[in-house]
Amino acid sequence: MEAPEGGAPPLNVADYERLAAEALEPGAYGYFAGGAGDERTLRENVSAFARWRLRPRVLVDVSEVHTRTTVLGEQLSMPILVAPVAFQRLAHPDGEAGMARAAADAGTVMCLSTLATASPGEVAATAPGTRLWFQLYCFRDRGVTRALLSEAVEAGFRAIALTVDAPRPGRRERDLRSGFRLPANLPVPGVAKATGSDDAPISVAEVLGLVDPALGWTDLEALVSDSSLPVLVKGVMTPEDAVLAADRGAAGVIVSNHGGRQLDGVAATVDAVAEVAEAVGDRVEVLMDGGVRRGSDVVTALALGARAVLVGRPALWGLAAAGEAGAGRVLGLLRDELELALALCGCPGPEAVSRAHVQRT
Repeated sequence: MEAPEGGAPPLNVADYERLAAEALEPGAYGYFAGGAGDERTLRENVSAFARWRLRPRVLVDVSEVHTRTTVLGEQLSMPILVAPVAFQRLAHPDGEAGMARAAADAGTVMCLSTLATASPGEVAATAPGTRLWFQLYCFRDRGVTRALLSEAVEAGFRAIALTVDAPRPGRRERDLRSGFRLPANLPVPGVAKATGSDDAPISVAEVLGLVDPALGWTDLEALVSDSSLPVLVKGVMTPEDAVLAADRGAAGVIVSNHGGRQLDGVAATVDAVAEVAEAVGDRVEVLMDGGVRRGSDVVTALALGARAVLVGRPALWGLAAAGEAGAGRVLGLLRDELELALALCGCPGPEAVSRAHVQRT
């Protein structure tokens, strides 16, 4: 991304968000940036990291530091994955395909939303070699859900992330105030399959209204049993639910409050991940999303028991600011920050980070 006229080049995620805010139409920016209710949880996801202090160890050989890790047995360049974000062509014409290519170049996974503006097959075809996961909303019409899953499997996706925290859409007041509606010409193949029409519902709430509110634990069991791919449960915030997910065959859980966009007033994910990891970390892989804005935040999450984190808005801001290249720069920036934070904490790699490297203030 070139520096704005008369300004400095973007140096961090916050700089990219400012550029995205300038590039996006206000309603679209509000949709991506906003949260539910008073947006307390939205703010807490970010600010809660300030309640945790890193505890660096010194006189450790960090002449060579790496950021490599494995997630679900697959080696990645870093413990930072791209979270599912809906409607990415609203942010930039490169959309999900550009985001997937940026993830591939960064050596990590991109998780494609059910509400993407490109189908699983299209993204896989235009971003060959990308390691892709599919984020699944279970629609009321289970036949549509099965068709989407089949397409993802045939396209070579590696895992399914079942989203379980959106049985009803959260009250997102920024969208209500702005009157935000999806553009009539915005392609959303998953929604088209669910409605039987290429004309997407005009509001995000109507789109999320297609999700089945009756989804239960037996449905997770059935999905795990029927799927040839590992299934992660996205939207877990308590150890009790994490245990239930593990008991029903999930390969992992993603500690997530939907980026503060569903139930306002729940805990920040960084404050919830430790007890989830303590409950099931020896049985399934524990990931988290929400509020990660710095490489040092990733170290904190690892120290609290997360295997890796997913970032949604940071990569989206890069996409909005400069398309595929901008998303790639944000991912590279976070990786560089992570490498430096590891070195300064006395950790030659992510595997060296432990609970002893962080304390709560």
